[in-house]
Amino acid sequence: MMPANLLSLHAEEEKLRAMAIALVQSDARSLRHFQIAERAMDLIDVFRQTRTSDEDLKTIQLLGLRLFNALASSIKLMLGGYAQTSAQLLRDVLETVFLLDYFRTNHPAIKQWRDAGPKDMRDQFSPAAVRKALNARDGFSSKRRAAVYSQFSELAGHPTPKGFAMLRPKGMDAHGGPFLDPTALEAVASEMGRLAVQGGEKIIAFCPTNNARLVDTAK
Repeated sequence: MMPANLLSLHAEEEKLRAMAIALVQSDARSLRHFQIAERAMDLIDVFRQTRTSDEDLKTIQLLGLRLFNALASSIKLMLGGYAQTSAQLLRDVLETVFLLDYFRTNHPAIKQWRDAGPKDMRDQFSPAAVRKALNARDGFSSKRRAAVYSQFSELAGHPTPKGFAMLRPKGMDAHGGPFLDPTALEAVASEMGRLAVQGGEKIIAFCPTNNARLVDTAK
């Protein structure tokens, strides 16, 4: 029999979810973040249904599914009162977006990544290596990509003292379990919307133009 405490925890999550949805629906800006995410996820879903024998395109479709699942899970956790864990998944979205961006202008790298062993994966396709390649491609001398990735890592991806802030509802001590903090909800939702746009843009770059449904969804 499922433990009663876990059932009680889920009930609290569902209660907070209803409250969070009501809060989002009362604010046009917050609602827009979720609408944008839904559009990006819809595009990814249509894209994954594209029939192809191209192994490189199949690889991109699978990366798209990773984006879809990460966004869906992040939304569920965000609305259920787990802002920090939601942000942790958004770091995964960010990393996947960077990789898709790299593949967008370096198609041979798709097969290289797919066939890479541990050393090549570490040397050529680690998050840091991909960011370095993107900065070289774009002629960027700043470390903006690294700064954004580091922020997600410090606040959510790694256990750090700075990350404890996301365990504290505004004006309260650290809280175990789910809680609803409007400020944290808005901050994480905003990052989700921004990353959803970027993910959708990268997926569009790989969309076959002869698929009318896909082209229409991408508009």
